[in-house]
Amino acid sequence: MTKKAALVTGGAQGIGKATAQALAFRGYDVAVADVDAEAGRESEFPFIRCDVSKEASVEACVRAAVRRFGRLDALVNNAGLANPADPPVDKLPLADWNRRIGVNLTGAFLMSKHCVPHLRKSGGAIVNVASTRALQSEPNTEAYAASKGGLVALTHALAISLGPQVRVNCVSPGWIDVSAWKKRGRRRPARLSRRDHAQHPVGRVGRPEDIGELAAFLLSDAAGFITGQNFVCDGGMTKKMIYDE
Repeated sequence: MTKKAALVTGGAQGIGKATAQALAFRGYDVAVADVDAEAGRESEFPFIRCDVSKEASVEACVRAAVRRFGRLDALVNNAGLANPADPPVDKLPLADWNRRIGVNLTGAFLMSKHCVPHLRKSGGAIVNVASTRALQSEPNTEAYAASKGGLVALTHALAISLGPQVRVNCVSPGWIDVSAWKKRGRRRPARLSRRDHAQHPVGRVGRPEDIGELAAFLLSDAAGFITGQNFVCDGGMTKKMIYDE
């Protein structure tokens, strides 16, 4: 059988790195795209430097991945500006809003746009990585929430447009501790309390592997009857009623 190939954006650190590892464990050839060249040099996978918000960079990235592997079967749109906090909305610069939307949402559109011709040929699949911030918010997270909510909507729109050749699904992580999955210069021991773990119905904070395993399943043939869906992976937190004491 011809080996399948995957491209993971934001794949040099965190959830993207764990997803790349999960796919490699299942036999995929994996390339990671990331804007962080330092993190990319530490990657165990072929690294392509890419700013997903710029179409020329995306086009060159996809071309490089297909040239290397000869095909493309899976795309994981994970790249994003992860810190959700911004200034209050009345003080939020338009440039900051546009940058957040450009990376987190437009980046997924551009990657999908340029990967789709190759995914159609292979009968491949896309997984977008959104956030539970698409469903609930804290103060001063308008740009991040809008970008992730848009990504959930982009998922079902793409699923309808691209089916039946290409399936498209979304994963919305909750609190995922990525401290051990950062590049060496940013790696720190996790500072998690017993209370941090206990507030999750499953009894612990999430790990990057939790998201990687779910993404790998959704890209697999075992998920062949699933498309257009958003899978919340948050240890049950969005189902838990919380009242201030």
